[in-house]
Amino acid sequence: MISTHVLDTSIGRPAAGVRVVLARQDSGTWREIATATTDANGRIAAFPANEPAPSTGSYRLAFDVGSYFGGRQVDSFFTIVTVEFIVRDSAFHHHIPLLVSPYGYSTYRGS
Repeated sequence: MISTHVLDTSIGRPAAGVRVVLARQDSGTWREIATATTDANGRIAAFPANEPAPSTGSYRLAFDVGSYFGGRQVDSFFTIVTVEFIVRDSAFHHHIPLLVSPYGYSTYRGS
């Protein structure tokens, strides 16, 4: 399973309402698998149609942070934050958090 959560470090709170697109790379082309929006706690526990055990390969999460900050009437340098990662063990839960502010972001492999 692939999951994520987004924290807005500029306010010290979860980022609710962030649209996230999950894609998988097939033969050099990115194919969208699912789209979801973070809940009130900034989380997407599982993407719609996200298989319980994703197959091995390259994946990408694209976070629409520009719309999120725009909705808060905050200027932001970033519009889309893209995180690409590799699933090497399909039995493992892959959790990819995003910490974001209007002028910076970081991510890590969560648990």
